[in-house]
Amino acid sequence: MLERCVACGRDEFASRFWGRRPLLSRAAQLPRDFSDLLGPGMVDEIITERGVRTPFVRMAREGTLVDRACFTRAAGFGAQITDQIDPDGVLTQFAAGATIVLQGLHRFWPPIIDFVRGMVAEVGHPAQTNAYITPPANRGFDPHYDVHDVFVLQVSGTKRWRVHEPVHHHPLADQPWTDHRRAIAARAADEPVIDEVLEPGDCLYLPRGWVHSAEAQGETSIHLTVGVAPLTGHDVAKALLEALAADERVRESLPLGLAPVDAARAGEPTQEMVEHIARLVTEKQDELAGKAAGELAERYLDLTRPAAVRPLATLDAMDSLDADTPVRWRDGLHGSLGPASASGKVALRLPTKTITFPAECEPALREMLGGDPVSAGALPGLDAADGVVVLRRLLREGVVVAR
Repeated sequence: MLERCVACGRDEFASRFWGRRPLLSRAAQLPRDFSDLLGPGMVDEIITERGVRTPFVRMAREGTLVDRACFTRAAGFGAQITDQIDPDGVLTQFAAGATIVLQGLHRFWPPIIDFVRGMVAEVGHPAQTNAYITPPANRGFDPHYDVHDVFVLQVSGTKRWRVHEPVHHHPLADQPWTDHRRAIAARAADEPVIDEVLEPGDCLYLPRGWVHSAEAQGETSIHLTVGVAPLTGHDVAKALLEALAADERVRESLPLGLAPVDAARAGEPTQEMVEHIARLVTEKQDELAGKAAGELAERYLDLTRPAAVRPLATLDAMDSLDADTPVRWRDGLHGSLGPASASGKVALRLPTKTITFPAECEPALREMLGGDPVSAGALPGLDAADGVVVLRRLLREGVVVAR
């Protein structure tokens, strides 16, 4: 999916632009436009027919969020929940110049679900997607920066983007732009690095921290932002902190009467602990790095989701499964094999559970982990009947899916 968004190769993007500088890619330089992901008719369908609720929708005008009571209400008999989109209210606010923000489209809009899943697989960091629908000659938000990288995909209409150098480089998730309002206002008065009108099919990549604002031109503008939350060195440091908790001395209480508000009194024990931690990191570097990597993997898995399983279709697939039925590993599901606690068993470890199998199933499970389609009659180490039993169980557990 990355090649749909950047007018250069993956390696060039990684070395020159990723996390470093913006990249504007024009429609003529990209394989196709983004009309398959969203369009005006699709926006109307989401607003009027999908029963969308907050927080999946916001509205904003000139930098200020619109009170959600202005565009949500209960939907009548059988749908009395009060925070569903009210199309009448959306129309009123939109006609008055408010931008519609559809949030989390990667959770409920099929074309974007597939697109974002592909992006996550390619960039290796968590991603999500919002849509911004802005009426002519209006803007939704003041100059600001994001704490995640964004790919801006112009779907329809046009929008003028002004991009300025960061005032706070590589901001973390808890370092929002509102902490730097005055500096951002001053930077926005400088000459922009980019001052361009995005047209349908154009894409603008912005690393986190780059100050930007956007204004629709003479017609309604729809653009998507694919937000990527990069894992950082700070995440590694936090993971290392968790790994260091295995050391008994690190867990010990600091001296009685420490009163850390007194820097002089806290200085000596703090220095001693820093020196101890530094020795640990030096002496047990490989062990701690392995544990920190495991913590980082858990964070990644917590922020991403595998492809959704279809319960009814899965039960049908289980009933009709035979030796020749192709199935494949579920997209985005991470698994690994290892010995089970029970003798003669192999464990398939997944993010939310562990499933054990007889040891003779290990070659077949490794074959499935490879990701290529498999069938019960062709699994290594098992006959067709045993292969059907294994695949039915994996279907029921949501590990594999029917092609």
